[in-house]
Amino acid sequence: MKLLVFSARDFEIPFLKKANNSRHKVEYIPDELDSNTAIKAMGFKAISISSGDDACLNVIEKLRDLGVKYISLRSAGYNNIQIKAAKRFGLKVANAPDYSPHAIAEHAVALLLTLNRKTHIADRQVHHFNFEQKKLLGNDLVGKTIAIVGTGRIGSVMVRIMHGFGCNILAHDIQPNQDLVSRYGIEYVGLEQVYRQADIISLHLPLTPETHYMINAAAFEQMKPNVFLVNTARGAIIDTKALIQALKKKKIAYYAADVYEKEKGLFFKDNSPTGIQDDNLKALLSFPNVLITPHQAYVTKEALNNIAQITFDNLDCWEQGRPCKNELGYETLVL
Repeated sequence: MKLLVFSARDFEIPFLKKANNSRHKVEYIPDELDSNTAIKAMGFKAISISSGDDACLNVIEKLRDLGVKYISLRSAGYNNIQIKAAKRFGLKVANAPDYSPHAIAEHAVALLLTLNRKTHIADRQVHHFNFEQKKLLGNDLVGKTIAIVGTGRIGSVMVRIMHGFGCNILAHDIQPNQDLVSRYGIEYVGLEQVYRQADIISLHLPLTPETHYMINAAAFEQMKPNVFLVNTARGAIIDTKALIQALKKKKIAYYAADVYEKEKGLFFKDNSPTGIQDDNLKALLSFPNVLITPHQAYVTKEALNNIAQITFDNLDCWEQGRPCKNELGYETLVL
């Protein structure tokens, strides 16, 4: 099958080439998919896109007109693609749902530990030969209450890790995992209880119409003023403007994230020569108690290898007429 890989990054191409093993004819381009770049898919039966690509209704229609039949996502999330439009225009779509929940959960813990123990500040200080400790006060995690919102594949790994730290674990999910309850003694509670009781809140849920802006001004009002909020899920789960106000008014103590509400055009590229125009992101970056990484949680050797394998497994299934277990149900409605 002839495949065009959009948003191909230098560090992931070797993994994709190895997984393909010359089975499919593949071209890699750095361009993100959008209404302007969709034309590049002319002559390709399949494309592969990442979380920063835009497969909206207009783009899906263009891809159909260009002869594209299949879209293999190199991500678990699929809020950037109009699934119903794909069905309407006869395109099949599959994601990479289980490439490495450990990579994402471990990055969430890394964000939490970094922000809590101020290791990023300490690193900057010692590189300037400043060995003072007055700005480095942190907290023990043992005995703290962490609320894990979303206990699917990633959230379940997060439960196991934080149990190892000796935390008291609350959880929230529309489908409670009784195995986690029996193994780790977690307690499923409503969101109001999460906000009122948690010292740490870690988000591990997909972006849907129900979760869009789930963390809003009303939610921040209910949280402890010393709470750590960690987001490695999707940026638009949090109302960014409400978050900025909560930080300004000291409604929450810390925010760490690997995602941002409006990543398109900003993330996955070097903007240092020109700077950025997004005032909300600049405001977030101005807070000393905010830590943001550039959607890098998936960037581990194991995760990239698995993503590559799943990407080409999806293509193999379609080419050979076999059922594709990762094909997305077209009844799904995404933003």
